[in-house]
Amino acid sequence: MTREKLSKDAITAALAELGDWSLATDGASIKRRFAFKNFSEAFAFMTRVALAAEKMDHHPDWSNVYKTVDVTLNTHDAGGVTALDLALARKMNGYFGG
Repeated sequence: MTREKLSKDAITAALAELGDWSLATDGASIKRRFAFKNFSEAFAFMTRVALAAEKMDHHPDWSNVYKTVDVTLNTHDAGGVTALDLALARKMNGYFGG
């Protein structure tokens, strides 16, 4: 998967398909808040994502407070959003819904 920075149009089109993800105020990242029933569910989600991220060699910027997980994705060495970010966002959506 390429680490080439996507155009703003490509990011906008992808966001239309990603549901609750949005462009961060920096314009170079996408973000989403995941809310769970409790801390255990939030932590289990983070564990699943961590394993997938490690396999992809692509790691999220995130924080967890009780039952919420705030995520920001970008590819630092590309200076913006790449196909890797979109792939990880899709995985996160799947883990959240499944």
